[in-house]
Amino acid sequence: MVKVGSEGRWTKPGIYEENGTLIVVGDEYIQRVVQALASPTRLKILRYLMDSEADVGQIANIIGQSKANASAQIRKLEEAGLIRTSYRPGQRGVKKICKTDIREVRLILTPVE
Repeated sequence: MVKVGSEGRWTKPGIYEENGTLIVVGDEYIQRVVQALASPTRLKILRYLMDSEADVGQIANIIGQSKANASAQIRKLEEAGLIRTSYRPGQRGVKKICKTDIREVRLILTPVE
C-alpha cells in the first residue's frame, strides 16, 4: 500500500496534489489523467499554464482554436485535476482564469492507505 503525505490535498477522489506533484490512484482516475495528457493541444495548454495563468480567450489564441474549443480542452484538464480555474471580473462579464502548480504526475498502481 502507498501512503499519501499530510501536506497535500485531495483535489478529487483518487487525485491528490502535493508540492507540485499530482498523485493519481485507482484505475478510473489514472485513465482520466492519462486521457487528458494524451492530447497535444492539452499538453500545450498545460505547459503554457506552468509559466503563467491565462483566461479562455488567451488559451484559444495560443492553441489557434475557438473559445468554445479551448473551453472544452480546459474542462478536460480541470476534470483530471491538472489545472484549477477561478472567475474574475472582465470587460464584458466574468473571465474564467486557468492556472496550475503541477510539475509532475505520478500514477500509483497499488492501493492507497
